[in-house]
Amino acid sequence: MPTPPPLKVLIEEMESSMEDVPSVFICPISLEPMRDPVTLCTGQTYDRSNILKWLSLGHNTCPTTMQHLWDLSLTPNTTLHRFILTWFSHNYFSIKKSLQDVQRTAFHLLESLNKVKGQARVKSLKELRHLLHSHASIRKTVVEHNGLALVSSLLGPFTSHAVGSEAVGILVKLDLSSEVKKNLMHPSKVSLLVDIMNEGTVETKMNCAKLIEILLLEGHVSSLSLLVGLLRLVRDKKHPTGVVLNGLKLIKMMCSSQESVRTSIVRIGAVPQLVDLLPTLNDECLEIALFILEVVSTIPEGRMALRDCPNVVINLVKLLMRVSERCKLFALSILWAIYKLAPEQCASEAVEAGLAAKLLLVIQSGCNPVLKHMSAEFLKLCSLNYSASIFISKCMLTTTIQ
Repeated sequence: MPTPPPLKVLIEEMESSMEDVPSVFICPISLEPMRDPVTLCTGQTYDRSNILKWLSLGHNTCPTTMQHLWDLSLTPNTTLHRFILTWFSHNYFSIKKSLQDVQRTAFHLLESLNKVKGQARVKSLKELRHLLHSHASIRKTVVEHNGLALVSSLLGPFTSHAVGSEAVGILVKLDLSSEVKKNLMHPSKVSLLVDIMNEGTVETKMNCAKLIEILLLEGHVSSLSLLVGLLRLVRDKKHPTGVVLNGLKLIKMMCSSQESVRTSIVRIGAVPQLVDLLPTLNDECLEIALFILEVVSTIPEGRMALRDCPNVVINLVKLLMRVSERCKLFALSILWAIYKLAPEQCASEAVEAGLAAKLLLVIQSGCNPVLKHMSAEFLKLCSLNYSASIFISKCMLTTTIQ
C-alpha cells in the first residue's frame, strides 16, 4: 500500500468527509481536526496555531475552562498527534476511494442529462443535487466537466417546473461563472425562475431567491415579471417568514440599485399592498418593507401612490413605538413625503391616530439627534391646524407636563 501524505495534507484532502472524526481530535477553538496538538498547564489540548492566536490577543485564561494560566508554556501532545495521524492514515485510502466513486457517479449523471428526458432527467438531476449537498468535493468535478453550462442550459421557456426546480437547486451550490450568470439573466430564464419560485416548495422558493440574489449582485436584472413574482411571494400569507424575508430583500436590492425599478414598483400596484402588509410583518421584514416604501417616496409617482393609500398614515403611526430607530426614521420620512402633497389631510389623520403623543415620547427618549429633530419638526407642522388647547389635548399630556 502506498504511503499516505503528511497529516496536514491528509486533513485538507479529507475535509469533505469529516463527519466521523473522533471528537477528541477536534480543537475546541476552531472545531477542526488538530494538526499540531499542544497541552496547556490546565490539561486542555488545542491546536498550536489556534491557542497561539488566543494568547496573542492578550488572554491569560484557558479557552475551555476559563482558568487562569499560571504557566504559558505549550507541551506537545505527541500521543494524541500519533493517534490522529494513525486514524487519518488508516481512513485516507478508503475515503479517497469513496470520493472517487462519488465523482464517477457525478460524471455519469452529467453525461446522462444529454441523453434522457422527462422523469428520467428529473431523477438524474435530483441525484446530482443530493450528491452536491452531501459531498462538497464533487463541486469541482461538476464544474470541470462542463456541468455549469449543461445544467443552466436546461432552463428555458419549455422547461417543466420539476426539471427547473432541480436545476436551480444544483446551480445555487456551485460557483457560477460570469458567462453562466449572464446567460441566466435572459428574460425567458428570469420568467421561468419567477414561475418556479411561486409554484415550488419552500426549499425551491429559497433556492430561486438565492439564485436571483446572485444574479442581482452580478448586474441589473430589469424584469417586470420578476418584480411581480417577488411581490406575489411577499404577500402570500401561507409562506413562512424566511420566504417573505428573502422576497423583500430582493425587492430592496432591485430598487436600491435601479431607479427605473422604483417607478415599476408603483406601476404594478406594490405600494398599497406593502402598506397593508406592515402590521403583519416581524421586525426584520418590517424594516426592509419601510426602506422600500421610503425609497419609493423619493419619486413623484411614489409619493402620490402613498398619499392615495387609505391606511398608510394610520399604519405608520401605529408602528412608531414598537420599531427600531431605523424604522422610525423610515416611517417619519414617508409621513413627510405624504405631508408635502396633502398637508392638512396627513396632519389631521396622524394626530387623530395618536402621532403627537408618540412624537413627544420620541423627543424625550435617548434616540439619535436626527430622529429627534425630524420628530420635533413634524410635530410643529401637525400643530398648525389646531389651536394650542386642542393640540395639547391631542397630545394626551398631564397638567404638570403641559
